[in-house]
Amino acid sequence: MKNLLVIDDDASFNLMLKTFLGRFYKVDSTLNGHSGMGKLRKNSYDLLITDLRLPDHYGLDLLKEVKKTNKDLPVILMTGYGDIKSAVEAMKSGAADYISKPIDPEELLTLIKNVLKPRQEEPEGPPLFVQSDSAASRQLEKYTDLVAPTDMSVIITGESGTGKEYVSRLIHGKSTRKDGPFIAVDCGALSKDIAGSELFGHVKGAFTGAYADKAGCFEMANGGTLFLDEIGNLSYEIQIQLLRAIQERSIRRLGSTQDIRTDVRILVATNEELKTSVANGQFREDLYHRLNEFAIEIPPLRQRQEDIETFAQHFLALANQSLHKQVTGFAHDSMLHLKQYPWPGNLRELKNAVKRAVLFSTEDLISLRDLPSEIIKNNSRESNLSVPEKKTAFDLKNITATTEKEMIEAALIETRYNKSKAAKMLNIDRKTLYKKLRDLDIDA
Repeated sequence: MKNLLVIDDDASFNLMLKTFLGRFYKVDSTLNGHSGMGKLRKNSYDLLITDLRLPDHYGLDLLKEVKKTNKDLPVILMTGYGDIKSAVEAMKSGAADYISKPIDPEELLTLIKNVLKPRQEEPEGPPLFVQSDSAASRQLEKYTDLVAPTDMSVIITGESGTGKEYVSRLIHGKSTRKDGPFIAVDCGALSKDIAGSELFGHVKGAFTGAYADKAGCFEMANGGTLFLDEIGNLSYEIQIQLLRAIQERSIRRLGSTQDIRTDVRILVATNEELKTSVANGQFREDLYHRLNEFAIEIPPLRQRQEDIETFAQHFLALANQSLHKQVTGFAHDSMLHLKQYPWPGNLRELKNAVKRAVLFSTEDLISLRDLPSEIIKNNSRESNLSVPEKKTAFDLKNITATTEKEMIEAALIETRYNKSKAAKMLNIDRKTLYKKLRDLDIDA
């Protein structure tokens, strides 16, 4: 069970929070920062939840003090002042997230679950991504160096798993905004009902369940970069609001009449052809042209075979670190199979395959028997999947729970990890697919 520490000087609120969260986690609490730091020195915690203003500490100072000795401890700040500047400063200083008072316990519980989710060691791609000698990697480095110092909006295209978020972080890291926040949003996971609130925020009472003011991602990214992944999934109504926010450099929280100025650079990614969506009337043409000031296309891994060994060696180092192993490399035949495999899931699939191989390996080198069966067989995707040809065979509503994970993984590979197409193939909506990916711990 995860161990949480709550610091808040309101004794009744502190007790309420401890009682509520105690149903799900082991919770320790204290009323001031000095006592909280003492507990942190004596005990091990998975998460710290602290008020922004304490009688003996200012929350940001406490956060910085905590990070000096517990740099990997996630921290959620609570504030009753709705101070977005403090929230942004908190994110810069290492806070995992913040929440405004009065606090809705269910909203806080959801926030805690998200913060405590296992984190990947890296974004979609490894740091060695642009250091490879391949022509594709050199071209990518050239483009990011060229566009990063500007404030131009960028559309990053490529199949799922090719490293679009990593490239966006690379651009941010090379830009003049590198010291500002980088906020990433998976638009594919946003339903029509919550997309407006997540992006632009809301005021208390704006809708049922809006118990307190909330800043959206635009405000959180102020002075930095906002990365919108799978942007093609945004509804037409949200696209209109997004265009206004970009053009006028201001947003309006749901339920509010006040405009809030924002200074945000927009980077977007898609694994689908937005031009087709524009032609079909599913994506606004004016928004497309506003976003498409610069375009970067990341080629799939199967077109960059010369990069595979570089990526594999890096993922090997990551896997050794996370699994506490000391595998030194790859046997010749295993690397040959890695280079010949088409990698429909691109870098993400390669990373998972290498990590699995490191887990199974009992020798210094990863042997052929340590690799997943589909790589060893090296047949076509259809024969590797061993799934029925009929589309109805993917119907998740008609299969048992024991085969659900395998069927979802098969559908993802079949659609080259296009979640919208996979959801249709599985006869479920995209929101349900995202939930199942989380519940079944499928990295997609």
